[in-house]
Amino acid sequence: MSNTTQLLRFITAGSVDDGKSTLIGRLLHDSKSIFEDQLSAISKTSERRGMAAVDLSLLTDGLQAEREQGITIDVAYRYFATPKRKFIIGDTPGHEQYTRNMVTAASTANLAIILVDARKGVLTQTKRHSYLASLLGVPHVVLAVNKMDMVDYSKARFEEIVGEYKRFAAQLNLHDVHCIPMSALMGDMVVERGDNLDWYQGPALLELLETVAIDHDVNTSDFRFPVQWVCRPQTEEYHDFRGFAGRIEAGEVSVGDEVTILPSGRTTKVKEIVTYDGSLQTAFAPQSVTITLEEEIDISRGDMFVKSSAHLPKVEKEFEATLCWLSEAPLDKNRKYLVKHTTRMAKCLFSRLDYRVDVNTLEQHAVEKLNMNDIARVALKIQQPLVFDSYATDRATGSFIVIDEATNNTVAAGMIA
Repeated sequence: MSNTTQLLRFITAGSVDDGKSTLIGRLLHDSKSIFEDQLSAISKTSERRGMAAVDLSLLTDGLQAEREQGITIDVAYRYFATPKRKFIIGDTPGHEQYTRNMVTAASTANLAIILVDARKGVLTQTKRHSYLASLLGVPHVVLAVNKMDMVDYSKARFEEIVGEYKRFAAQLNLHDVHCIPMSALMGDMVVERGDNLDWYQGPALLELLETVAIDHDVNTSDFRFPVQWVCRPQTEEYHDFRGFAGRIEAGEVSVGDEVTILPSGRTTKVKEIVTYDGSLQTAFAPQSVTITLEEEIDISRGDMFVKSSAHLPKVEKEFEATLCWLSEAPLDKNRKYLVKHTTRMAKCLFSRLDYRVDVNTLEQHAVEKLNMNDIARVALKIQQPLVFDSYATDRATGSFIVIDEATNNTVAAGMIA
């Protein structure tokens, strides 16, 4: 499974001025992941602003307008690599009105770094970000207690914050929480260990990012293969070829395995697994492959292959979900929307709005409509059956987006209960 450990996606979340941009800048700088011209440019900007040291936060504030305002608005993705792993960082804004940005970035993340200012401790925003991380099934969470240099690297202060955070985290579905004291400004416990936190025995941040086990973040047991495209080349050489192309979203499949095609329920065996680089005996998530079958079965885009012997997904026209409303136009219960789930698109109606969650207190409130950034429990009716798992079982087959038919805009993202 080595190829699933190559890439770690993580997000950073925190309040304004917690030092997120400086932390990412420090990661990129100290892991030698920036170019000389970038370093030169931010050195000049820092000098122009009269700063004594290079302002590493400038590395991540990529958009000029953001830089002028001094706040990070959209999700800025950054790529870097060390000899042990490749990384994609999603830098998400802290404000409540950008809840949707964090939801978007966290939906594919293996890990969330939640920053806390050592002087301020656990804030409402810390709790909100942790709730969203648990809601979106982020497998690993790092509580980064930053600005330890501002509290004289106090072990007692660190332990006080960790205690408070862990009491709160116990209410959430967070499985793997690491707490690291650090100073992004000084470089302590980010890439290098530094000289000021001798009392902390755990890994520095980069060491944790390089070694955290992510093999099990993908569902390896239940094979799920949504068909993206039916491949029938109209050439002399391949006139008999009929393959089904797509990405394996979970599990693995081998030549000779018996598969069931849903929603029809027909079964057959895998004849061949074809890729651009040649045929495979076995393929697993998240590989993109073309599968041929031993029997001719009527299959179209949006159908799903699963293993006949395994735990089967649900095939239904109704389900409950947690929804994050992304659009500035509120949800209109009287309108039809489109649901896009894996590779299938279907019309849907919202049959119930159960409640809205206050993302700051986790309280539930009755609700008649949903506004931008609201997170709510809803029920949907779909025009044709979808093949799905719960989001907790499989993030790929348990998630969907909602599209406004009139504008073609994505208006919501959902997680099936």
